[in-house]
Amino acid sequence: MNRSLNVRIPEFHANSDEDLCPRGGDEELLSFLADCRSLLVLTGAGCSTGSGIPAYRDGAGRWQRNNPIQYQAFLTRSSARRRYWARSYLGWPRMREARPNAAHGALARLEAAGRLACLVTQNVDGLHQRSGSRSVIELHGSLAEVVCLDCRLRLSRDKVQDLLARENPDWNAPVQGINPDGDAGLAADAWRDFCVVPCPRCNGLIKPDVVFFGESVPAERVCGVRDALGRCDGMLVVGSSLVVWSGYRFVREAAGAGIPVVAVNDGRTRADELLRFKVSGSCDQVLEASVRRLLT
Repeated sequence: MNRSLNVRIPEFHANSDEDLCPRGGDEELLSFLADCRSLLVLTGAGCSTGSGIPAYRDGAGRWQRNNPIQYQAFLTRSSARRRYWARSYLGWPRMREARPNAAHGALARLEAAGRLACLVTQNVDGLHQRSGSRSVIELHGSLAEVVCLDCRLRLSRDKVQDLLARENPDWNAPVQGINPDGDAGLAADAWRDFCVVPCPRCNGLIKPDVVFFGESVPAERVCGVRDALGRCDGMLVVGSSLVVWSGYRFVREAAGAGIPVVAVNDGRTRADELLRFKVSGSCDQVLEASVRRLLT
């Protein structure tokens, strides 16, 4: 059964980090990568921080932003949709202009070298594909596309941006920061005069093609990851605290099947006790150095 993204997760115990997971370094990571001929990689927000997109959580796994959009609120409350699209309208240009960093490039080179069974990402920024990765499962979807919930018409996010701009020619608001899911932080009432656009074909409700909190990951994506787990001989977690069930469950399944799991993450993860070891540091620097040595 797919669990939704708003599953309740207990808080970490701040004093338990060192006891739960052995620390590794560059040599241990290089040895692990060399031993794996069919690697499954799971990436999170920390993989994209080097591209200027912030992470959801701090090093202790604590949530760093307020009021993420909830699926049921988006479906049932026009005010929630107005708030979402106003924030997205200002945040989308920043996401569109983001560029892959060295971590994305390193993983693309691993795939090109035939060492990846699959790359699974919890991110919705599309940076893996822009870096050249092809075997990608976007667990939570992609911000670059929008879908009508009534007639299923698919639109590019750029097309929706143009529609929103035409409906809101004089609207603007001070941006108080960009969130990792692509929307902007705004003052509490800044979005109230923003006009939302309907589907241009049927006048229905449009939604970004991403999994909101409270929404289930599509079953075919879950099956795709499990198929890749059956073909891999190691799992590498990159830049994820694994607090959300949608990614954590695959680490649990890998560990339960005897597949070694290693993480590159600058901070705690929910799965620390399941990891063979963890390498701390920025994902772009750690991965670029290890993959360069591996493939040289």
